Amino acid sequence: MIFLRHPPPDAPPGLCYGRLDLDLAPGAEAEIAAALDATPRARHVVSSPARRARILAEALAARDGLEVRFDERLWEYGFGAWEGRLWSELPREDTERWMQDMWTRRDHGGDSFEQLHARVEAALRDMPDGAVVVCHAGPIRAAQMILLGLSFEQVFARKVPFAAPIDLRKEAARWRASL
Repeated sequence: MIFLRHPPPDAPPGLCYGRLDLDLAPGAEAEIAAALDATPRARHVVSSPARRARILAEALAARDGLEVRFDERLWEYGFGAWEGRLWSELPREDTERWMQDMWTRRDHGGDSFEQLHARVEAALRDMPDGAVVVCHAGPIRAAQMILLGLSFEQVFARKVPFAAPIDLRKEAARWRASL
């Protein structure tokens, strides 16, 4: 199973945009072309319905003669009332309290990471073999927790680059990751 985070969105630096349905940043065509070159042929393409993921997924599917299957469970972490605001504008005490326990806290009215993890786990149960999955950093981190057995702290210490394939492969009953 190969995961790709969408290309960079058209958003100002520091914008909290989990569930905002943003367009891609200018120049994203080059990132899409590079992702197509770096990603092996797929047997299935599964994507978040977000525009920023959908555009890359549709390019992969067209390359491989496939249809995209959109899965709502692959949407990014929802930040609720924080969506569309700059992180620097949010009350520091609110973000600090949330960062102390992102797993269960949802003071912002959006998702807890526990909720994101549960929906990604359900999506993975339905994932076809040989899938290329285009989604977001949050669901990719949850998939790494589920498939690789990594801790919350470990997945947040890893970078999830834009439009770069992350190969989560099962070998001899163990999962491994490679960029």
